Amino acid sequence: MTNSVLFVGAHPDDIEGFCGGTAVRYIQLGWKVFFCIATNGNVGSYTKPRDEIAEIRKGEASRAASLIGAQLIWLGFDDEFLIDSVETRHSFINAMRIADPDVVISHCRTDYNPDHSITGYIVDECLHMAAVPNIVTKNPPTKKPIPHLYFMDTPAGVGFDPEIYVDITDVFEKKVELIACHESQNEWMKKIFNYEMDAFLEIPARYRGLQAGVPMAEAYRPSYRWGRNFVKHYLPDCLPGKDTHR
Repeated sequence: MTNSVLFVGAHPDDIEGFCGGTAVRYIQLGWKVFFCIATNGNVGSYTKPRDEIAEIRKGEASRAASLIGAQLIWLGFDDEFLIDSVETRHSFINAMRIADPDVVISHCRTDYNPDHSITGYIVDECLHMAAVPNIVTKNPPTKKPIPHLYFMDTPAGVGFDPEIYVDITDVFEKKVELIACHESQNEWMKKIFNYEMDAFLEIPARYRGLQAGVPMAEAYRPSYRWGRNFVKHYLPDCLPGKDTHR
């Protein structure tokens, strides 16, 4: 049976920006990769109306996933207004059932952006529910054990204490290609945060690499909850940080 990994991002470009290198590493290892995007990015423009920018961002997300052979799962909730509800939980659970993952990677529950933190929260809360038959969604329950869940880094690493690193030195340029698919967002990032997307990728990668003892890295920490076994890490060739559970 082929192993699979489900990346769950709040917005189009979150997965590529925070863990695109790790996604490429999984592809290289022969894993099946799924990109699940919770919101449609419909507020991510100063010049385009909501419906137009949402369509643009869905197209960008599709191109990025296709670039490495990942399967896109598009949930389509409104940008910046994601909430924990019965509807969102069912959508997230159905995405988990589509992927039937061995590993799930999502946002830290204390990220600065509410869509980020809510996404991580819903994933963390609902991970075991994907196998429950009496929770009915379009797709049938998963058959595998409860997946391992890892939280991805926060923007610029603010408030995030990594425990595990993935060396992305050899795949960093592919990560740059992935984020370049999200062309609409470079101008947006410059206007709202006053920095270029290139800096957003390279500076954290080198910073986390310095911590891990490699040129470039992406950082993670596990969700430690009952029923999830972390005796063996499922991140590709992971590098331990301090207090790593091994």
